[in-house]
Amino acid sequence: MSANHILSHLAPADLGLLEPHLQAIDLPLRRELETHNKRIGYVYFIESGFASVVANGSTKSGIEIGIIGREGMTGSSVVLVSNDRAAHDTYMQMAGNGQRMRVANLREAIMQSADLHHVLLRYVRSFLLQTASTALANGRSKIEERLARWLLMAQDRIDGDQLPLTHEFLSVMLGVRRPGVTIALQKLAGEGLIAHRRGIITILNRRGLEAHSNGIYMPLSKNY
Repeated sequence: MSANHILSHLAPADLGLLEPHLQAIDLPLRRELETHNKRIGYVYFIESGFASVVANGSTKSGIEIGIIGREGMTGSSVVLVSNDRAAHDTYMQMAGNGQRMRVANLREAIMQSADLHHVLLRYVRSFLLQTASTALANGRSKIEERLARWLLMAQDRIDGDQLPLTHEFLSVMLGVRRPGVTIALQKLAGEGLIAHRRGIITILNRRGLEAHSNGIYMPLSKNY
């Protein structure tokens, strides 16, 4: 059984439409899965690690709008049958592995099964809810609250409590300057919620992080 939640919960007949076209693949750190405005060749069902979906403006650096891990898949625009070009950049933020299939094969399977399409649309809806929650958090919450939320979301998609992340990378994810990330990490560490050293953040008190997120964290089980 696949560790990907979508694949593992498909009806046997629907999984049978996909299985002949699925290819196991390693997904190293920074592996690009989709590139803004470029044609999508494959959709990825992540089984371990997670990817960031990053929106880029024309003149400013990007900001993360969502995370995709073992709960989901890339290729939302394909599932929506809108087009085959990526709306945003998507790349691995924590290395892992997964299954991939060609867009053409997924479209063929969707045409054969309305039930399969419905399941995939349910995931896309959950991802859109996540992006809306991120926008709300970015607009109304303090940096340390947003950081607490992000760390919880990241831990939801891994096994364990250690996240290999740099301050620079987190600044892109949260859309803030690096000094702001450093201060926020120090605040969370000072309250005994996390420990951090160069390139590694360890979650020490998950309940405390949930409280510190001030209501903006949505558990994964409620998001999908």
